[in-house]
Amino acid sequence: MASIEAAIPIVFLHGFATDTQRTWKEPGWFDLVKEGGRRAVGIDLLGHGDADKPHEPEAYAALVDNVIAELPVDPTGESKLGFQRQLDICGYSMGAMTALEIAIRHPNLVRKLVLAGVGENVIGGGRRPNEGEVDADTGLDDVGYRFQGMFNQPGNDPVALAALSEYRANRSGPRIFTPETLATVQAECLIVIGDEDFVGRPEPLAELLPNVETVILPGVDHFGLPKQFGFIDAALEFLGAVPDW
Repeated sequence: MASIEAAIPIVFLHGFATDTQRTWKEPGWFDLVKEGGRRAVGIDLLGHGDADKPHEPEAYAALVDNVIAELPVDPTGESKLGFQRQLDICGYSMGAMTALEIAIRHPNLVRKLVLAGVGENVIGGGRRPNEGEVDADTGLDDVGYRFQGMFNQPGNDPVALAALSEYRANRSGPRIFTPETLATVQAECLIVIGDEDFVGRPEPLAELLPNVETVILPGVDHFGLPKQFGFIDAALEFLGAVPDW
């Protein structure tokens, strides 16, 4: 591996109602990246894991800014020695949308971007393109029930997660992901998605990114994606972090 690539950290961003430990470390991602000669950096999103867990919905307007403040490379991409420094980001679900927003805000910062468990929903403002049968009493379909069940997993703060959900449901202002903003992404992108994922097809997103490849995993749904060998293999190959065994 070229030494310049070995010096580029890989930042891992998890999805909603989970954390770095459960999404990335337990399935072995960090160990594999280390064996591949790269440095893995996990950042817990606001409301999750070791991050602060505010109970006020408006506090989550700072979620992306909090991640940017924790990045191992200055957001300008400029080091104190006067040369450009970059990082790679591997994001899953909400973490993928966070990674994509970082790449839009700081196009020179991100070299490679893995977007897992996102697709048509990004173009639709984060809304799911398809919903199952909704329960009349709860207003939830099967996917909603699954997310609701994740609120009470060990280590989660249900009030914080509810506040984040409320913020995401009610936020207003200009759309973050538009054809114009997505066209500014300079990073090489890899979209990985299961063909049973509720987020919809990857093509509407892929068509708007300048430099992208797509991997669709048959028989895989949204929640099982991080543990799939097909995802792990494709991402490590794309990032240049395949262990030399």
